Amino acid sequence: MKTRELVLCALFVALITVGTFVRIPVGADVYTLQFLFTLLAGLLLGERLGALAVLVYIALGLLGVPVFASGGGPSYVLQPTFGYLIGFVVQAWLCGRYARRVAQVSFRSLLLVNLLGMAVVYLLGISWFYVFSNFVLDAPIALWAAIFYCGILQAPPDFLLCVAAAALGLRCHAAGLWVMPAPAKAEPLAAKEA
Repeated sequence: MKTRELVLCALFVALITVGTFVRIPVGADVYTLQFLFTLLAGLLLGERLGALAVLVYIALGLLGVPVFASGGGPSYVLQPTFGYLIGFVVQAWLCGRYARRVAQVSFRSLLLVNLLGMAVVYLLGISWFYVFSNFVLDAPIALWAAIFYCGILQAPPDFLLCVAAAALGLRCHAAGLWVMPAPAKAEPLAAKEA
């Protein structure tokens, strides 16, 4: 791993952590910018480094550094919301991969990539919430209620974060700030002729 890649991963670990504690009250709910920075980690760093930055963030939290919304420590895996953190890793990987495979990088293509990432986060987060609430914590919740409270009600603010990440990602791409995958090494001429 190059020094630049290490610095960028560390920067995104810090941004995700800060985003976790930026609290925006909307009605009775409070939203954070954590999701925005996990989206940007994938878009700007690519699949490997984006997922790595989110994994390091999670590892710090599980080691006891209070970087999560409700603290930290190994017992955090028993939180009903831990599935969203797992979803962030997969989302960063998917966003980094597909943002580099679109025919043309545009606001629309990045927004679609971000919405795919959001769907993955919701799928893993709601599934974990439902299973842990019903079978581990003995706090039963109906599946439709989990989908409504943990998905439908959360979707509008998260959609706005997908829009913001697409706009920021596009500007960073235009400025040449994306980490691009290393080009494949060309085969030696003798191997091609054989």
